[in-house]
Amino acid sequence: MKNKTFWIFAFLTIFIISITYGVTRLISPKEKAKEAALECHETPNTTEAALFKPTIENKNKPTTKAPKGMVWIPGGEFSMGSNVEDESLCSLSGVTKDAAPIHRVYVDGFYMDETEVTNAEYEKFVKATGYVTVAEQKPTKEEFPTAAEEDLITGSVIFTPTQAAVNLNNYLQWWSYVGGTDWKHPLGPQSSIKGKENYPLVHITYEDAAAYAKWAGKRLPTEAEWEFAARGGKTGEIYAWGNTLKPKGKFQANIYQGHFPIEDGDTGEDGFKGIAPVKQYAPNAYGLYDVAGNVWEWTNDWYSVDYYKSLSESGKVTKNPQGPSAYNDPNDPTQIKRVHRGGSFLCTDQYCTRYMVGTRGKGEIRSAANHLGFRCVKSI
Repeated sequence: MKNKTFWIFAFLTIFIISITYGVTRLISPKEKAKEAALECHETPNTTEAALFKPTIENKNKPTTKAPKGMVWIPGGEFSMGSNVEDESLCSLSGVTKDAAPIHRVYVDGFYMDETEVTNAEYEKFVKATGYVTVAEQKPTKEEFPTAAEEDLITGSVIFTPTQAAVNLNNYLQWWSYVGGTDWKHPLGPQSSIKGKENYPLVHITYEDAAAYAKWAGKRLPTEAEWEFAARGGKTGEIYAWGNTLKPKGKFQANIYQGHFPIEDGDTGEDGFKGIAPVKQYAPNAYGLYDVAGNVWEWTNDWYSVDYYKSLSESGKVTKNPQGPSAYNDPNDPTQIKRVHRGGSFLCTDQYCTRYMVGTRGKGEIRSAANHLGFRCVKSI
């Protein structure tokens, strides 16, 4: 970073991506450690489970074979949202309230990619079309009118572990804007995806994801479709695999264990430190892999903090919701955001537990990072 202008540019990019995590209350590292020791637990605090009514799956099945790499999601009526009260398993009050109240939704059946789009799949798209992602495009004066010309460089945001324990109230401590970073160079300009063809694609903005989906004859899922699929026909369970984080003592997803966000803090108890290849854990009941952890996934819906409230107040079952008509984030009203789902390899019981199936994330539509990808769906 060369000067103050570029610091501002980097700050804005980091802020936009990191907002996915939300904000925890401000406590000292000493207080944090004390609370973690006393209050961390594998089952989060919840409101009444009775708020969830049974999922009713459609019985109709397609007569044709599923497209390669996709599975059939029957659709139906279900209770959408979360009754989790805390942002983390350490009882830190957070912003999961945007996933409440629980409300009834119906979605038609559809096909969904069984995994997140991989590096190999996206490479085929780029070779066929010559597409250039946002991270590979030089920022313009129109986007950053006060930036000096030499500071307008290509790049993206990378998780950068800290050297020691830090307060978790300032995410700028563990995110860095790095020039020359993109989907082909996920950890900086000297890195490569060689040998990582079956890893989920990252450093992808909403428009990058939508362009691929259109080329593939698919589309991005609505938030309701994504949650119905991730729940796998189950009713009101906390995780895609049940209500216990580690059934029989075994992790079911690639998330962060250990002291976040220090260097070598991730113990890799789940089998991986950092991003994992796809299909490393058992699929859910519909045959979907990695709907929790590994990388966040774009959906097509605008993000609105009170969208669920508006649906619930109607008192009706909402059929095939397409999301709100406009974005609305009072904490960041000028940024255009869509919904992220699923959490990532950086989600931790200390800070962000949004690998819980009903919880939500959000992101500015032209921002990317090394924990954000997508998967597609296809209507019949």
